[in-house]
Amino acid sequence: MSPHAPAPLERYRRSLDQLVRAEAVIPLGSQTFSKSRTALPIGASPLFIERGAGSHVWDVDGNEYIDFMSGLLAISLGYNDPDVNAAVQAQLEQGVIFSLPHPIETEVAERIVELVPCAELVRFGKNGSDATAGAIRVARAYTGRDRVAVCGYHGWQDWYIGSTTRDLGVPAATKALTHPFRYNDVGSLEALLDAYPGEFAAVILEPMNTTWPDDGFLPGVADATRRHGALLVFDETITGFRHAMGGGQALFGVTPDLATFGKGVANGFPLAIVTGRRDVMRLMEDVFFSFTFGGETLSLAAAKSVIDKMRREPVLDTIRRRGQSVLDGVTERVAAHRVDGFCSVSGHPAWSFFTIADAPPYSAFELRTLYLQEMFVRGILIIGSHNMSYAHSDDDVDTLLAAYDEVLPILRTAIDRGDLLDRLHCEPLKPLFKVR
Repeated sequence: MSPHAPAPLERYRRSLDQLVRAEAVIPLGSQTFSKSRTALPIGASPLFIERGAGSHVWDVDGNEYIDFMSGLLAISLGYNDPDVNAAVQAQLEQGVIFSLPHPIETEVAERIVELVPCAELVRFGKNGSDATAGAIRVARAYTGRDRVAVCGYHGWQDWYIGSTTRDLGVPAATKALTHPFRYNDVGSLEALLDAYPGEFAAVILEPMNTTWPDDGFLPGVADATRRHGALLVFDETITGFRHAMGGGQALFGVTPDLATFGKGVANGFPLAIVTGRRDVMRLMEDVFFSFTFGGETLSLAAAKSVIDKMRREPVLDTIRRRGQSVLDGVTERVAAHRVDGFCSVSGHPAWSFFTIADAPPYSAFELRTLYLQEMFVRGILIIGSHNMSYAHSDDDVDTLLAAYDEVLPILRTAIDRGDLLDRLHCEPLKPLFKVR
């Protein structure tokens, strides 16, 4: 930030005060890394939200936003969806957790088996990290091997996070067993499998993240994995019940041995799923994957309601249609406002990405800071991806595109005039670890 830059914006005064209070008792002031001050321009962004309805949220200062973060993709229908709320309220009157299983566990598991191509048996957890860690543990038990190949983001557990730069506290022996490979590059996976013949228990990847799979990529991954005697695991934490009800495996026609789901399946209630082939999943009778709250009924009631609503109404078709309007509209504006040299758009309509690259003399992080600052002040809550929900309206999309019509010229002008830092109400963002 330039010495002559504007002061922090008064519109976020209560957010800033709340951050001080929170950080006195909570590391980073947040339970989630990507909701913390490490990911947000402090002084130029909201930091705490009080409530949400549909596609809109209100921060602690009373500012209203159209939310294109959607609870980090956990909100699939919209905040306070009336059908989900009614189902949860009805279940709440029966109880939340019991001393024995509740029938709703079976009811939701049956729905997963009906909808997900690989699903024959189902277990529940609370976070996506629970499910991916469970899938890897059962794959190791089934194969008697230890190594894992990874592509994408798979949670905070040691087995995965040790392969990233956020590896503090992970034993070296654990790190050595996890090997990243590149998306849309079967050769990079083949090289790993060839380098350690007979040692890989599993290959786990997001079937799609920032880009579409090339023709032959997912079938090639499946073929290479199985030829080497490993299990194929699809991390469908985001793609499941968003790109398609049955996830990327249903969308792309490649069936893994195991798959994990989470986020949008319960519209914000904490639920994760590990599912797959019967012979592999049967090992869950011996592999220890056990949670006091694994059968918590409110989240399962929410999931049952979400799944039934997605079957009953054109939820994913609507998300896809409006998301495509976002993709097309932002792509047009990137070209029209002459920022295509450092800005690009990619991804699936339900989860698309606005990516900023370096544009000398400014780094991508400096440019991203200005972008976020200006989107927030226009009432758009976003972190660089467009996370669509059923509650987003055509008017919401129009408002988003109108914001891009104002913000992209600001980026262009800031570069041309060389005054970007003078425009910031905060310090520029710093590099974070890259997971995709």
